Amino acid sequence: MPTKSDNPTFGYTYHLPTGGWSAKLRNVLSQFSDIFSEFDKYIAPAYHHDRCERSVQMRLYSMHKRELCAVFMTFFISFGLGIFVGVAGPPITMSTAVDGISLLPKYNNTSKSIATGPFIMKTPKLSTYSQQLWIIAKLSIENMDGEIIDKLFGVSVALSGLSEEHKPVTVLDINSNNRSRHLKCEKRCDEFVVAHLGYLDFTHYIVAVKFYGLEAFHSRYNINELLFYFKTYNPSFTQIEIWFRFIFLISTFIITIWYQNSLRKYPMCNWSIEQKWISWLLPLLMAYDNPVFPMSFLINSWLPGMIDAFAQTTFICALLMFWLCIYHGLRQNDRHALTFYFPKCFIVFMMWLPAMILATWGRIYELQDPTFDPTVDTSNFYVVKAFFYIFGIIYFMYLSSLMLRAYSELRSMPYFVLRLRFLTLLVLIVLLITSIVTLLRYGVGVLEDSFVARLNTHYSNSSEFMCFYGVLNFYVYTMAYVYSPGTKDVHDIVITKDNPAFSMINDSDEDVIYGSEEESRQPLTQTRNDDDSD
Repeated sequence: MPTKSDNPTFGYTYHLPTGGWSAKLRNVLSQFSDIFSEFDKYIAPAYHHDRCERSVQMRLYSMHKRELCAVFMTFFISFGLGIFVGVAGPPITMSTAVDGISLLPKYNNTSKSIATGPFIMKTPKLSTYSQQLWIIAKLSIENMDGEIIDKLFGVSVALSGLSEEHKPVTVLDINSNNRSRHLKCEKRCDEFVVAHLGYLDFTHYIVAVKFYGLEAFHSRYNINELLFYFKTYNPSFTQIEIWFRFIFLISTFIITIWYQNSLRKYPMCNWSIEQKWISWLLPLLMAYDNPVFPMSFLINSWLPGMIDAFAQTTFICALLMFWLCIYHGLRQNDRHALTFYFPKCFIVFMMWLPAMILATWGRIYELQDPTFDPTVDTSNFYVVKAFFYIFGIIYFMYLSSLMLRAYSELRSMPYFVLRLRFLTLLVLIVLLITSIVTLLRYGVGVLEDSFVARLNTHYSNSSEFMCFYGVLNFYVYTMAYVYSPGTKDVHDIVITKDNPAFSMINDSDEDVIYGSEEESRQPLTQTRNDDDSD
């Protein structure tokens, strides 16, 4: 029988289960886990990592696969039509050959005169559309015996222009220069440039060429043939170049007005990074098409050529900068000038500077002396060229790393991976086309003036010009269309979140649902305490 007790527990005692030290340790760790879980949503690259940038909806988000295929088909058809026009067009350059031996009997009948000269010639009729004049020489020898020859010798050139009264006007005195040239022979001897005129002041020129240091070479190998070539731009090609540059310029101007007008109703701070860059690339593309190009046929000056070289080099480098910023900016919204833009600007500038030097260096010196050749007369030429290739390798390594990191971090985010795939596919197409044409047709000297880099390369037609200009113009046009705002009304849908959180909150790749700023900050999986219980 239980006894009465004054204890307020009425004689009952309760003991909570302790579970030992292991249970206590788990309890303490769970408390720390709850604390760290509050910060988990701010740790990248979690799906619900918030990015503060808000961007205008792009047409790309609402495009179906058949629409994307139609965009790429339009790109290839337009590019193919440009190539077809180029193939059917005239050759880029035209040459007139002169037999050097046939000139000798008038002045000297000795057998050694072919190794010395002088060779006096008159150029064919030149017009403003001929643009430039190259004087090229090519030797043929008999007793080569499989040797590889690299002979250094001297060349002197005298140039006189014939005025309208048919009176000679001295352009260059033969006693004022003595330039060095390399004669390279392997199975056959390579041609070499004797002189180059950047622009033409006269319809005809009288040229006198004299060699120094080839007497012993002639005694051993017997020079049996000497040909001089007067090489100029084909006037028919020049007319096509003027017209197509004008067509591309007008097209770019119209697309620029349309693109800027489509984004005018949105604040610039809400534009996506692609939309901001396209708004810069379109005006640079107009400069690349060069609205002042016809000035080179109206005035005899080096200024139009320098403007053309500057505009082309700047646009190409801006395109390289665009690729770096896009692949990095898609996964990083903290784009400070010092940490984000400065390293990219430095790498691209280190490519732009030697490219400008290579494009303008020779032109500046050739205006003072048509016999100047930077590959022979300047020891720093190959240093500048190597400088460009070093930073070019650094650039492509950096771009490759940014592409890999972008795909590894954003591959499971539907809208971001859509942007990455479209950008990468279009970039690969452009790089493939330009690389094939560059390697097959132009060699490594593509940076020199007006795509005619090495004159020992023979150009068959105008397709090379149409290829470069067409692919870059159509590439920017395609991006302008795809990155332009969608067709929905601005009052219905204005802004979409440019972050992985919003990308993953929406379940469908086809239908974009716009959420508020507060909703986009919430994680995908909410805790039980946040749910409303019945």
